[in-house]
Amino acid sequence: MNGRVTAVCVSGADLLPLPDKRPNRSGIRKSPVEGRVAVHPLGLEGDVQVNKKHHGGEGQAVYAYAQEDADWWVTELDRELPPGRFGENLRTVDLDLVNAVIGEQWRVGTALVQVTAWRTPCANFARYWGVPDLVKRFSARGATGAYLRVLETGEVGAGDAVTIVSRPDHGITVAGAFRIVMTEKSRLPELTPVLPFLADKDRPVLAAKIDRVTARA
Repeated sequence: MNGRVTAVCVSGADLLPLPDKRPNRSGIRKSPVEGRVAVHPLGLEGDVQVNKKHHGGEGQAVYAYAQEDADWWVTELDRELPPGRFGENLRTVDLDLVNAVIGEQWRVGTALVQVTAWRTPCANFARYWGVPDLVKRFSARGATGAYLRVLETGEVGAGDAVTIVSRPDHGITVAGAFRIVMTEKSRLPELTPVLPFLADKDRPVLAAKIDRVTARA
C-alpha cells in the first residue's frame, strides 16, 4: 500500500504562547514549508519541540496525520484544518494511519521511518483549536495519527511517495493500541508485542502498566 505526502510542516520560530504555563511555549503550531526538508534522527530540519518530556525524542521524531482523518474533523467542526493544524509534520493522503501496524516501516522520500505509537491528545491541543472538549472527542474518534522513528535520515518534500516496506506480524494497529490504553486497560498485556517499537521513554511506562494488570490476573 502506498500513499503520498501532501505537505511537510514545521514550527520553526512560530511557537504558540501558553500564558501561565511552564513551559510557556508550544511547538504545536506548524506550517507547511516549500522544497525539500532534511529528516534528522530527532526530527525535521527547522522543527522545534519544546516540551521534551512529552514530545519529541528518538521515538517521536516525526508525527504524521492523514488527510482523510482531517476531512472528518472539517465536517465535524465546520472549519478548515489545513496542513499543520494537528501539529503534524507530515500530512498524508491514501495512507490508512488508523490501521497502521506499530513497528511497520515506511520509505518517505529518501528517509526510512518506523511507526512507533499513537498520539495522545493534550490540553494544549484543545487550547490551540479553541475546542474545550477536544481531548474527549479526539480520543473517542480514535484517529490519532502516528508517531515515527527515523531509521535512516534523508529528505522529504510534498508530493513524495510513502511506501510501506515492512510490517510486523503481530497485527496491533495504532488505533487498536490506543483504544486498549485509553478504555480497555484489562487488555493491556495484549500490547506486549509492541513494546520493542515504542519510544525509549514510553517503553518502561507501558511495561509497568502491563505488569500491574498481569499481576492482578
